Amino acid sequence: MLFLVHMIVNIPKDLPKDVAQEIIAKEKAYSQDLQRSGKWPHLWRVVGEYANYSIFEAESNDELHDMLSNLPLFPYMEIKVTPLAKHPSAI
Repeated sequence: MLFLVHMIVNIPKDLPKDVAQEIIAKEKAYSQDLQRSGKWPHLWRVVGEYANYSIFEAESNDELHDMLSNLPLFPYMEIKVTPLAKHPSAI
């Protein structure tokens, strides 16, 4: 199953910079592992925002929820998930 996921990151201004940098480094490693595994095949930055649009491939809603909730930045994100289906005109 494919899912379009919009993530907006809101790191609190009062979070110590070294803590934020550590979380961001963990986020990068985790996200790249998911990309290498094929579970996160597309990732696009939203210009001018700390946000992205991504395509995830998951076997179920629960698997997607697990992937997203394990993101180190998850506590600081607003996430919108849209399940996708094949369009009848797609070739």
